[in-house]
Amino acid sequence: MEPVRVAVQATDSITKTGLTSFLETRSEVVVTEVDEVTEQDVLMIQADRMTPQIVAGLRQGSLALIPKVLLVGELRENDVLSAVECRVVAVLPQPRTSGDRLVEAIVTAGSGRGLLPPDLLGHLLDSVRRLQHDVLSPRGLSSAGLTSREVDVLRLMADGWDTGEIAEKLCYSERTVKNVIYELTSRLNLRNRPHAVAYAMQAGII
Repeated sequence: MEPVRVAVQATDSITKTGLTSFLETRSEVVVTEVDEVTEQDVLMIQADRMTPQIVAGLRQGSLALIPKVLLVGELRENDVLSAVECRVVAVLPQPRTSGDRLVEAIVTAGSGRGLLPPDLLGHLLDSVRRLQHDVLSPRGLSSAGLTSREVDVLRLMADGWDTGEIAEKLCYSERTVKNVIYELTSRLNLRNRPHAVAYAMQAGII
């Protein structure tokens, strides 16, 4: 198996140097610079806790798309969902994490999988449930940010139906169908109809 490329980001230079030096001794990984990582690599972040500044930095530019391993001193319940939104796929409590466990988490993230302690997984599921109940459902939205009408249109688009056929099937005007497609692609920053269908399929909506 090819070693996983990983970059290290830490709260201070001494910690970063120590983590980098350790990872450079392991054959499972290859250490690179933060500005060189791609979506196929992993970003390892060490932090005392998830501050708003750290969250904002992880959401910026190309870093938003890179899978991340978080080595953290303290992770509060309301930080879990923010971490997942930043594409943190593995969380490790710093006081209880060995070097082998850290490398295992990086390799796991590099293979497209995730690693969460059971207590954090429970917090995450509860946060998602509250988000759905308190925020999305009252607005008629699914967890993918789509309304039921948008889902209906996307399902027919995925079956190859054109605008007129969709309008007839759903008893809408063609203008309404075009507006539905325009609104969802604009809101979710999707390029076109195929991209919208792909988004819905990846989200498990259709």
